[in-house]
Amino acid sequence: MHPLLSGTPASPGTASGRARVFDKPTEDQALEPGDILVTVVTDPMSFVDIIENAAALVTDLGGITSHPAILARELGIPCVVGTRTGTQTIKDGTTIMVDGSAGQIYQV
Repeated sequence: MHPLLSGTPASPGTASGRARVFDKPTEDQALEPGDILVTVVTDPMSFVDIIENAAALVTDLGGITSHPAILARELGIPCVVGTRTGTQTIKDGTTIMVDGSAGQIYQV
């Protein structure tokens, strides 16, 4: 299987689930348990409440010491950062698998 997208491995493990692509957080957005959050980047003031249900995290920006990487490691969920085009390549609602150890995202 060829990866759909690659980035920097930021938190180990694998998870599969429905991709939820959010550009910016809004009050009406929510993740169902098992969803995978795909976004440009996270910061301490946004997405923290949304991420608690995420099975994994994928961001366009960031490195291993970025907020999404640290948050994912604290939560124990797989994370790939620095994909550059994750929010453009991954379609909302598709099923993806995130390999946070290898920095790969696959469409399932």
